[in-house]
Amino acid sequence: MIYFDNSATTAVYPAVLETYDKVTKDIWGNPSSLHKMGDRSHQLLEASRKQIASLLNVKPHEIFFTSSGSESDNWAIKGTALAKKEFGNHIITSSVEHAAVSNSVRALEDLGFRVTVLPVDKNGQVDPADLKAALDKETILVSIMGVNNEIGTIQPIKEISKVLEDYPNVTFHVDNVQALGKDIWDEVFTNRVDLMSLSAHKFHAPRGVGILYKKEGKMIKPLIDGGGQEKGLRSSTENLPAIAATAKAMRLYLSDEKKNAAQELAVKKKIISYLDGKPGIHIFSPINDKFIPSVLCFSLEGIRGETLVHTLESKEIYVSTTSACSSRSGVESGTLNAMKVEDDLATGAIRLSFDPSNTIEEAEQFISVFDKIYKHFAEINHLK
Repeated sequence: MIYFDNSATTAVYPAVLETYDKVTKDIWGNPSSLHKMGDRSHQLLEASRKQIASLLNVKPHEIFFTSSGSESDNWAIKGTALAKKEFGNHIITSSVEHAAVSNSVRALEDLGFRVTVLPVDKNGQVDPADLKAALDKETILVSIMGVNNEIGTIQPIKEISKVLEDYPNVTFHVDNVQALGKDIWDEVFTNRVDLMSLSAHKFHAPRGVGILYKKEGKMIKPLIDGGGQEKGLRSSTENLPAIAATAKAMRLYLSDEKKNAAQELAVKKKIISYLDGKPGIHIFSPINDKFIPSVLCFSLEGIRGETLVHTLESKEIYVSTTSACSSRSGVESGTLNAMKVEDDLATGAIRLSFDPSNTIEEAEQFISVFDKIYKHFAEINHLK
């Protein structure tokens, strides 16, 4: 079995699963309870928060736990808009955001907020000059992802941050769900970032935990009312076993970023060396400094992406049609459409996403299997 779908989700590290099981069995008190069992749970909750904050080089009270990256995005965008609506009603985002961002912005547009959607270039990157031109006195929020989830583009967050230095009252949110552990953190998380989203299951922790970094003093309204957990901003009893496991997974995942990124790049290079120059193959995630090393998106003319996915699946090779979150809905790649890629190529795109555990041998096995698929469809479609 070859798993090349790590941008969709990752396998839980065995050591992380041990932590999850131990906390579930031994530290199951409610962190809000005043008795000894509750206090023990509360201490573990805050120790986990402190460890995550240290790994991200932020303050513990700036870390908030949610149920997912999608919830973190929703809260960042809707919570900011509701908190700042008396100061303005203009929101800026890009045309290549994850649906958790784009649909949140669309929901606010239905409530009367004004939205500007920035275009992207052939690499899927936003032009900071376009952002600067779009800013006005009513702008309250800018939300631009750090790394694209479909093709792996790294957005120019440093340059965008410089533009926003002249607009200190504009809240800057970055969806960094796909960016952690890719040896590019300084490029996508600057001092100008006010809100930042992460998702635990993208770095070998269990599902059910998201993280929202909120810079100290930044305004946000809660979306969930209840018992006042997370400093009164995100009510709901905390998922302590998964949160403790998330802290451990993050520490393990970030322990050797450079080595891990180099391994992912080696796998990507091996596969691209086979694909490059073949008639009918269109590569959307080349090897350069605009893309993370772990994502490779490409199309084969004349075949739908879902057909390729299932053909590879029959050989126990697991990949995705661009974003896994929209694959089952049959929606073609919004990112490729925004890049003005032809519709038939957009619907034919597949995404391979690598992990440090993937090997050159797996890349060679993929090439061997895909070569047979390629030759079959190349003959049918008369590719030369």
